[in-house]
Amino acid sequence: MQGHLTIAVRAARRAGDLIVRSMKSNRPVDVVSKEWNELVTEVDMRAEEDIKETIRRSYPDHAFLAEESGQSGDSDFVWIIDPLDGTTNFIHKFPIFAVSIALQVRGQLEVGVIYDPLRQELFTAVRGAGAHLDDRRIRVSGTTHLKDTLIGTGFPYRENVKHMDAYLAMLKTVVENVSGVRRPGAAAIDLAYVAAGRFDGFWELGLKPWDIAAGALLIQEAGGIISSVRGDSNYMETGHVIAGSPKIHQALSALLHPLLPATLKR
Repeated sequence: MQGHLTIAVRAARRAGDLIVRSMKSNRPVDVVSKEWNELVTEVDMRAEEDIKETIRRSYPDHAFLAEESGQSGDSDFVWIIDPLDGTTNFIHKFPIFAVSIALQVRGQLEVGVIYDPLRQELFTAVRGAGAHLDDRRIRVSGTTHLKDTLIGTGFPYRENVKHMDAYLAMLKTVVENVSGVRRPGAAAIDLAYVAAGRFDGFWELGLKPWDIAAGALLIQEAGGIISSVRGDSNYMETGHVIAGSPKIHQALSALLHPLLPATLKR
């Protein structure tokens, strides 16, 4: 899979350069509202197409699942792409966003890349080969007590606003039991930070596969656990995620599970 990783890194860096050039150009960004609380820019679409073209040059028969263009192709090899995770941050020049690329082979995640183009931080993982930040091996946090943790989260949006009251109850409980809570606004960054030990844990409701895929492999290869909020492995399907080091994942799950809406416990 090292060859696939090389191509994913190349694609992520190219897209990241495109995004940063656009941000620094001071040219107004064309913004389209896909639906309430969900925006897309021409930069999202250009970056996604550039990523796909970079991959196609080496793997013309592979399939794609991408945020802006959806599913295309028919192959055991599926590239899962979020060309600009944190679009709202990007639009407002809030400097937290990333490119996320993963490769799934016969339903199993094999390669993950998350690239923060402003900090030029490259998070990578290959199944069985560990997780890395640039050339340095990374591991999840060694914090053992929930009261000492820094936890990441994201607010419900789109159809998941129906869970807002339950989420706010969860947020209140977490705030009361941990050292701090942060909401950067880019799930790929959040998951990469769990893998790197910057966050001790993370939870969010209603993510999409392209938000999760690369970060999930990073966390697993860094020694952590990612699951659905129910505790099963269907997080890619449900989008309701809890992640962290083994001890913090267990403690955070125990804290949140009683507060889940009945529909999310099933």
